[in-house]
Amino acid sequence: MHNRYAVILAAGQGTRMKSKLYKVLHPVCGKPMVQHVVDQVRKLNIQEVVTIIGHGAELVQAQLGDGSLYALQEQQLGTAHAVRQAGSMLEEKEGVTIVVCGDTPLIKAETMESLFKHHEEFAAKATILTARIADPTGYGRIIRNEGGLVEKIVEHKDASEAEREINEINTGTYCFDNRALFEALRNVSNDNVQGEYYLPDVIEILKKQGEIVTAFQTTEFTETLGVNDRVALAEAERLMRIRTNELHMRNGVTIVDPQNTYIDTEVEIGQDTVIYPGTIIKGKTTIGEECQIGPNTEIEECEIGNKTVVRQSAAYKSSIGAHVNIGPFAHIRPESKISNEVKIGNFVEIKKAVFGTGSKASHLSYIGDAEVGSDVNIGCGSITVNYDGKNKFLTKIEDGVFIGCNSNLVAPVTIGKGAYVAAGSTITKDVPGDALSIARAKQVNKENYVQKFNLKK
Repeated sequence: MHNRYAVILAAGQGTRMKSKLYKVLHPVCGKPMVQHVVDQVRKLNIQEVVTIIGHGAELVQAQLGDGSLYALQEQQLGTAHAVRQAGSMLEEKEGVTIVVCGDTPLIKAETMESLFKHHEEFAAKATILTARIADPTGYGRIIRNEGGLVEKIVEHKDASEAEREINEINTGTYCFDNRALFEALRNVSNDNVQGEYYLPDVIEILKKQGEIVTAFQTTEFTETLGVNDRVALAEAERLMRIRTNELHMRNGVTIVDPQNTYIDTEVEIGQDTVIYPGTIIKGKTTIGEECQIGPNTEIEECEIGNKTVVRQSAAYKSSIGAHVNIGPFAHIRPESKISNEVKIGNFVEIKKAVFGTGSKASHLSYIGDAEVGSDVNIGCGSITVNYDGKNKFLTKIEDGVFIGCNSNLVAPVTIGKGAYVAAGSTITKDVPGDALSIARAKQVNKENYVQKFNLKK
């Protein structure tokens, strides 16, 4: 096997996106387009990856990190000019280089591996990744000779009527003999209307030198979809979502309505989990086995244990244990840690709180900046009063505590193990273990009050 290298074209601004965000950084199913491409390339046996950056160079580098080397294209003068910027890192190397665009997020490692193998099998100097489509209007056509090798690429505007009938098109992804590529790049001219240097001209140069140029046809044109505007971005999102959902279903996850379920590509889901419609699962979320998620639930960057149920709720950047029941209409805010067998009921908000095993907050409560022990019961309408207008303070509720309905726990405060807080109390001081704390005004009934002040008509 030859040494393998990759050049990823990611320098363009993408003016048709009409966005402050550079084109290749627009996300598809939760991940920037260029990151999709680099991740797939990294699955191959690649010695070096060089990403050509230009507009938004620092942001692209920040996204990809040490997953790539970088070459700067200060002026965007065409695709051949872009590849030439990698010369200082690659031009002296022996091997095969794949050139792929950073705005093709759907391309798969398996397809690129097949492209490499086809290139090596034919001992070609260049191999073009092609596809057949029903309507090839606007695409460069692949003209093959009788032996099936590539004779030339003809752009749509230059094609004859007979050539326009050909539906095999150039996708813009190529494999090249590395030395032949950089030698040919020196001879690419910008003698065209746009005054740019185009990578397909390398094919013509190699053909004139009598070199073998072949083509490998992918069976899925959608893999090669280039995203140039918001319409294409939405289509890429739709196609990636279908691919992602199908992968989960084939791995034993039930997705009741795949067309209305939105799962990012980094999500992991265990077998026999059921995902109901309207659910959005983002980031590097991990969901265990035999869970029920949804309907109409949003989960982002969470870890969820086995056999947990999350109904019509939202959870963000938190850890949720096994056999937990959340919702409906609960809100788990970041930095919360919910242990096993916990119940978080309807209209309960948890923020930066720890919930011990078997504890419950069944309805209409706010628990923020708190450490809740095991087997605690928090009654309806209870609140940890954690904010004085300037600072946040901690509430500690130890194991086995019972908090009565409509209680206010004014932090910083500790409720000792096994204590009871009477309903309607406002607790401002620590409560000892096994104590009953009552902190409410004495009830006073004013007899005949209504008649005296004529409050009833």
